[in-house]
Amino acid sequence: MKMDWNRSPQFLILAALVFAAAPFFAQDAAKSKPEDTEIWQPEPKIVTPGADFAAAPSDAIILFDGKNEDEWVSAQDHAPAKWVVHDGILTVRKAPGTGNIETTRKFKDYQLHVEWRIPENITGSGQARGNSGVFLASTGPGDDGYELQVLDSYNNKTYVNGQAASIYKQSPPLVNPNRKPGEWQSYDIAWTAPRFNADGSLKTPAYVTVFFNGVLVQNHFELTGQTLYNGKPYYKAYDAAPIKLQAHGDKSEPISFRNIWVRELK
Repeated sequence: MKMDWNRSPQFLILAALVFAAAPFFAQDAAKSKPEDTEIWQPEPKIVTPGADFAAAPSDAIILFDGKNEDEWVSAQDHAPAKWVVHDGILTVRKAPGTGNIETTRKFKDYQLHVEWRIPENITGSGQARGNSGVFLASTGPGDDGYELQVLDSYNNKTYVNGQAASIYKQSPPLVNPNRKPGEWQSYDIAWTAPRFNADGSLKTPAYVTVFFNGVLVQNHFELTGQTLYNGKPYYKAYDAAPIKLQAHGDKSEPISFRNIWVRELK
């Protein structure tokens, strides 16, 4: 037999409780004032936005302005960075012994803007075509850390958790908004660093949100550890860390960067 819930004892009891409680909610609303839920202090700090979406706001730290590598060092030995600065851009130097570069400063949580370009004459295929990376936290030499992949993914097949805008080997991008080689592209990133307990165990994981050419491709993704080429991710305790740019060992033509700035979030 089908039960008529509108006439069931459970429904009648619930309805009676709601009806009995209604006057109390009404009385509470009558006693409150709109001002009771207004927050006036502290006031947010005033920040002057850039002239356009890509321009640095007034509180940003300029990591590359087209002039020099003063904010960067070698990720291997912390000697001055030796990539190529020309015509307002920074180009990867793939010469032996050069390698990755990282910021002189260390960061925790931040907003980061990076523009990059695959050469118009790019050659190669798969992972050997314009490969680089933005390491959101560099936790050691080489490729230690948390990598947001840079790659020519315009009509270039590869594993999806290794294409441009993937969190390498962890999260493919939600969509593929790549531009053609030769055109400038942009990443806008919100990074929440992992936190660790005193014994080195994980307290809270890392999260990242990424807009690629203005399109959301990583939506508050929770990382499962450092990004690894081989093996399962794991967390390694650290406090603050540099941001790193990768000089990948593939034989394709080197990629370039420009207009790199960061805002610390505290």
